[in-house]
Amino acid sequence: MPLAWVPYADRAEAERRLGGIPAGLELDFYRADGDDFPGTIDEVAFYVLPYMRGPAVLERAAEMPKLEVVQTLTAGYEEFLPLVPSGVTLCNAAGLHDTSTAELAVALALASGRHLDEFARNQADRAWKFAFGQALADQRVLIVGYGHIGQAIERRLDGFEVASVTRVARRARPGPPRVHPAGELHQLLPEADVVFLIAPHTPQTEGLIGARELALLPDGALLVNVARGKLVDTDALVAELATGRIRAALDVTDPEPLPAGHPLWRQPGVLISPHVGGASSAFFPRADRLMAAQLARFTAGQPLENIVKPPES
Repeated sequence: MPLAWVPYADRAEAERRLGGIPAGLELDFYRADGDDFPGTIDEVAFYVLPYMRGPAVLERAAEMPKLEVVQTLTAGYEEFLPLVPSGVTLCNAAGLHDTSTAELAVALALASGRHLDEFARNQADRAWKFAFGQALADQRVLIVGYGHIGQAIERRLDGFEVASVTRVARRARPGPPRVHPAGELHQLLPEADVVFLIAPHTPQTEGLIGARELALLPDGALLVNVARGKLVDTDALVAELATGRIRAALDVTDPEPLPAGHPLWRQPGVLISPHVGGASSAFFPRADRLMAAQLARFTAGQPLENIVKPPES
């Protein structure tokens, strides 16, 4: 009987949150919150990685001779890929964080434009300071990375009366809606008042937004990064923010966590949240449904979803 590791405290929690355990499957439990690896390391076949615990949760993968599947609870999987043994399937959590991350992306844009971070600081000082804000209404929006989350961001913009939405992905799509190829980014940036960055981190997208790209943005533009910090050249962003010409709202940075002494903290017009795009109440029910569905497929011998590394690679 195959064994799965799941990030729950015990069987009772697993049964409640998964809606039952598939017949023919045994479970063991590992949350990486200070507990040791389970004693069944030589038996585990399906390993659901604890959320946001880093690649250390796979440091003993070579000691798992029966391992068949590694399932992340993140859409990003680059840090885990080098640690997945040959012959083991890696699945990510594409779609799991669409709702939460898209919500935060729009919240960051609103908070930055309407000075909510400044007002919160003023409240602590009991200071009533008026500031004229920048609405989302009538703004030209550019979404760089038009996958699941990019589409979810656009859906959440309905009702905000933006002037336009332009979409960019690795490859062009005729639509509808029309999606521009990444090669046209330089032509599109000068016409963007708000840029939502949600492209995956790959060798091709690392440093996608550098000094040249930032300089192409119009005065007063806002860059919202809810993807990965390495998509933006941090030094170039610091230099551009220092001029006060553009603003940035960042859920991710490079480096991350951002050191206390880093100059990015001190730049005008920047709002920073600590990589919490997926960390909301929306995460738990969706993660539970993903795990339940994948474990059921695995036990029944059915094809898994979200395979990012097949076993033969």
